[in-house]
Amino acid sequence: MPAPEDVPIRDESIRLGQFLKLANLIESGAEAKGVIADGLVSVNGEVEVRRGRQLREGDVVEIGGMSARVAH
Repeated sequence: MPAPEDVPIRDESIRLGQFLKLANLIESGAEAKGVIADGLVSVNGEVEVRRGRQLREGDVVEIGGMSARVAH
């Protein structure tokens, strides 16, 4: 798998659903809800099913062979 793309955020943390959209890993918030609920998203190598999971700098999100890292 290619190295994750760094995606800068404004604040100290961001919710998983928001980050998926910001990183262009999904098209919409509604899509985020579905892919997260279906267990298709992992954070730091662990499947995550909470859309509100708080991500911080350095966290790596993966979905469908694509990945992005939270950066400042």
